[in-house]
Amino acid sequence: MNETLSRDKQIIRTSIIGILANVFLAGFKAVVGLASHSVAIVMDAVNNLSDAASSVITIVGTKLAGRAPDRKHPFGYGRIEYLSAMVISLLVLYAGVTAFVESVKKIIHPDTPDYSAASLIIVGAAVVVKIVLGLYVKRVGVKVNSDSLVNSGEDAKLDSIISLTTLAAAAVYLLFGLSIEAWLGAVIAAVIIKSGLEMLSDTLSKILGERADAELARDIKATVMGFPDVSGAYDLILHNYGPDAYQGSVHIEVPDTLRANDLDDLLRRISVEVYSKHNVILTAIGVYSYNTTDPEAAQMRDTVRELVMAQPHVLQMHAFYVNQAEQRIRFDVVVSFDAKDRNAVLRSITDKVQSAYPGYTLQIAMDTDFSEEEPAK
Repeated sequence: MNETLSRDKQIIRTSIIGILANVFLAGFKAVVGLASHSVAIVMDAVNNLSDAASSVITIVGTKLAGRAPDRKHPFGYGRIEYLSAMVISLLVLYAGVTAFVESVKKIIHPDTPDYSAASLIIVGAAVVVKIVLGLYVKRVGVKVNSDSLVNSGEDAKLDSIISLTTLAAAAVYLLFGLSIEAWLGAVIAAVIIKSGLEMLSDTLSKILGERADAELARDIKATVMGFPDVSGAYDLILHNYGPDAYQGSVHIEVPDTLRANDLDDLLRRISVEVYSKHNVILTAIGVYSYNTTDPEAAQMRDTVRELVMAQPHVLQMHAFYVNQAEQRIRFDVVVSFDAKDRNAVLRSITDKVQSAYPGYTLQIAMDTDFSEEEPAK
């Protein structure tokens, strides 16, 4: 809980710094742009106001996302941060489209710019401020895993590029008498539109639900495998309910001689350890048993594994168990999304194993590589 409070405070503090800096810059640029009849500088001022609005949205989103779970939303409100990041990306996209329209208007009906030394100094100072602000905001965003801050920081860096092009346009005009700022404005507006679309795409992807971070998945499995009675950890599924807010499930492989009370104690200790180390709540831990007293079952496992892993697009085989009394073999296979027809792969596996053990009933389940499963060795 203390980590969450610390994270929220960092996001809000960084956003307030962004608001103050952007409002200050917007006021100066608006005065200078209107006085010099520079569409680029005025456009830059408007963009600063949109940045300030982005910071306000980040603060509101962070506050709402920090609300405690309730009956209607038992998993909390953490995903609101993704919605605020989406709104910011839409603001960036809107700013880019507006800037492009205004630039095209100035290309069709050009104004003669009037650059003064004071205006160029202010724009130059703005470049430095926006670069520093953008790097700072994005760094904090990455540190606390806030897409809203990352998007705001990226937007600030784009603003510094706009200001640089304004200075470049001023230099060209003062040296050669050629006004190109409207053309440069159109080019930069296109860059902003592209950036806005990329931000929107990334945020929508997270709202839809992405594959869990591979490193986190490996770390969780390593923690689970650290318990002496666990010989394998499989089928890890992580559900994201906001940045750094995960719940999930996993299957473990244990000896078939483990008693129920020992198994219950093991599952509880695994849950506590995973939450303590990774801040992930395991809502369910499934159990696979493996043969420990049947030497023939071990040989059968090796034979079946060789047949299964020889098939293309098979990443892993696990949960193998032989019930000799009922002549039944069961196991799971993980088939890659790269397979053109995953069901065809499963049918091929079934046919080959059935041919090798015609007297046995097969129970083969096809799993999905939710957490970047590695091929079995």
